[in-house]
Amino acid sequence: MSPEDIKQLRKELNCNTRELALALKIEQSQVWAWESGEMFPTKRFIKQMEQLRRDGPGAIPRAPKAKPRPSTGVDRLGDPKLWEIIRKLVQHPELFSQVAALADRYEDVAHSSSSSSSSSSSSSSSSS
Repeated sequence: MSPEDIKQLRKELNCNTRELALALKIEQSQVWAWESGEMFPTKRFIKQMEQLRRDGPGAIPRAPKAKPRPSTGVDRLGDPKLWEIIRKLVQHPELFSQVAALADRYEDVAHSSSSSSSSSSSSSSSSS
């Protein structure tokens, strides 16, 4: 079974790599390896996949949706919701004002650790 055959099977079964792996009782990384051509399925898995094809989409156990981890720090930059909020802040001055007032109640971690060192450096530079 070629990598393209496995991708086509997933398409027919309307499943993702995680769900196919769950149906075959293997790790998702193994399905990825098959689809990339790094590895090839054994006869046992080929037979199981052929049976899944005959049984149709209903034979695929649907993987429960993983709970998204709350993003923090730099990880938050990859969160599409953050960029949606930023776009709205730029477009709506009233919203920006409200969020700015709310943000004043929270510590700015980026400045709290460096503010003591920057205030000492600014006082030394002002004395010269």
